[in-house]
Amino acid sequence: MTKKWKRIGLSSLRYVVVSIGAVIMLIPLVWLVSTSLKPAIDIFLEPPKWIPNPVDWTNYVQAVTMIDYFLFFRNSLVITLISIGGYSLSTSLAAYGFARLRFPGRTVLFMLVLSTLMLPFVTKMIPQYIFFVRLKWINTFLPLTVPAFFACGGWAAYFIFLQRQFFLTIPFELEDAAKIDGCGTFGMYSRIILPLSKPILILVIIFAFGWSWNDFLTPLIYLQSKALFTVSLGLQMFRGEWNTPWNILMAAAVISLIPIVVLFCLAQRYFIQGVRITGVKG
Repeated sequence: MTKKWKRIGLSSLRYVVVSIGAVIMLIPLVWLVSTSLKPAIDIFLEPPKWIPNPVDWTNYVQAVTMIDYFLFFRNSLVITLISIGGYSLSTSLAAYGFARLRFPGRTVLFMLVLSTLMLPFVTKMIPQYIFFVRLKWINTFLPLTVPAFFACGGWAAYFIFLQRQFFLTIPFELEDAAKIDGCGTFGMYSRIILPLSKPILILVIIFAFGWSWNDFLTPLIYLQSKALFTVSLGLQMFRGEWNTPWNILMAAAVISLIPIVVLFCLAQRYFIQGVRITGVKG
């Protein structure tokens, strides 16, 4: 009986700790939403007001009218969707090769891929810029989308690692049976591995969406025309030299969070399942 109560107490303690952590993590989001609904005069009150009174919904109207917000939103959506397609295809193919194919130097090559995670972006920024200048891709979406189709940039190496870990959990007997039926390497990848890998593919899509949608530095480097700006660059336009309308800026930021929140809510089950399974086998 004592052991049972100890287990109950330990379980309750875990829930309390997790709940406290969740509340702490939600504080910035709550403050963001609260500020987006406040009149400008209430933003810097001491002590701060967590519940806006009165609620000013015109902040959201001004957020989408002060700048060409919907154009920036569309640009971000186009770049993000193309990047998701590129990362999903290229990193899954690379992960399939590392997980299911046998070739000399496979382990060394995989370690080299993982080692790129330790390279800061600033070490690659200038060489990449010179490369894209020579290709005449500056002020286009190409530097933001094409690298994804070659498993380059962003979180590509991390995506390869996650999918490799998942692919290793799929029984090799399935491929052996497919070989007997005359299925080739690409056929096994497309007909056996991918259909069984929905959780990890959705996990990659969520991570790729979040990284590409929130990326600020890369569009800042390669995009010069305001007609090509993304949401992250558009938010920066609210900041003035002498004054910043923080309530309107926060309203625009809340709108920019909607796609990520919606995607996570729709794919939450697969997200949790993918995170749980990827650490089973190494």
